[in-house]
Order: sequence, then structure tokens, then C-alpha cells
Amino acid sequence: MTERKVVLYISMSLDGYIATKDNELDFLSLVVKEGEDYGYLDFVKTIDTVIIGRKTYDKVIAMGYEYPHRDKDVYIITRTEKPAIGTFKFYTGNLKNLVTKLKQEEGKNIYCDGGAEIANELIKNNLIDEYIISVIPILLGDGIKLFKDGRPEQKLELISTKQYDTGLVQLRYERAV
Repeated sequence: MTERKVVLYISMSLDGYIATKDNELDFLSLVVKEGEDYGYLDFVKTIDTVIIGRKTYDKVIAMGYEYPHRDKDVYIITRTEKPAIGTFKFYTGNLKNLVTKLKQEEGKNIYCDGGAEIANELIKNNLIDEYIISVIPILLGDGIKLFKDGRPEQKLELISTKQYDTGLVQLRYERAV
């Protein structure tokens, strides 16, 4: 049995922000192009579990969307206990313990859907195996940084780059062994 990978699939501005300081995501519309999903649908076929922070989950809902991935196990990381809703589990325990356990179970890969707090906790504990980062052609100047200071150094191996006519560049890295 091969261990499942945790994959961070996320977008950020060229200067490293995943949202504005007001937690807005409007800048993502710069690269919206009909018929272009930047490989997302193919990526989603490789996962069966999603980890997402409660603030990110709430943001998606507040934008008027129904959270996708209803066919997957979704762990919403929160400090407030709530009963599960179908495959959506509100998890209040230790994130490192959860991810370590999930990685040892049978299944497809595990998608870290954000936000920055969750991603950085996983990075700090060396639990992200692959990074797929879409860089949006904008300098926001301020906002919510994807990579927080104070985490350990980690070497990565570039697997691929892909550039799109919208200006988006997608970088794919694996954790170096």
C-alpha cells in the first residue's frame, strides 16, 4: 500500500497572498476564462478526502456557493463542535493527528483546500507532499499570506510548470525526500 499524499491546491497573487486583507477573492476573476478550469477537474479525480478550515468553508458559503465535493469525505477544521452533515465532518481535534491517520488509510489523495492557517499548520508539521500553486498576475500589496513566517525550511522538487494565456502560471512541486 502506498501512502496517500496531501496536496495543497491553491491560488495566490504574485506577491504571495491568497486573499485581500478584507478576505476578498475578487482578484481571482482576472483569470476566469470560459471553458478553462486550469486542471481542477482532473485534479479532483485524484482525491477522495478534503481538509478545509472553517473560515475558508464559511467564505465559500457566504459567496452564495454550495460547497462542492459532496461525494468526498470533507473535514472542516473548527474550534466549535457541530454534528456532521452527510460526509461533512466538523473536526475539533488535533490536525496533525487527523492527517497522519488519514494518510495511513486506504484511499485516494487528500486535498488541502485552505486556508492559510490550515496550510501553514500542515507545512509546519511536514505533512504536505505536493504543492499545486496557481499564481495570478497581480500584486496585491497586502492581505492574507499563503506562507507564514516561522515554519521550518523544506526543500521542494519542481515537477511541472504550465503557463496559460490569461497570465496564470501553475507551479507543481513535490516535497524533496
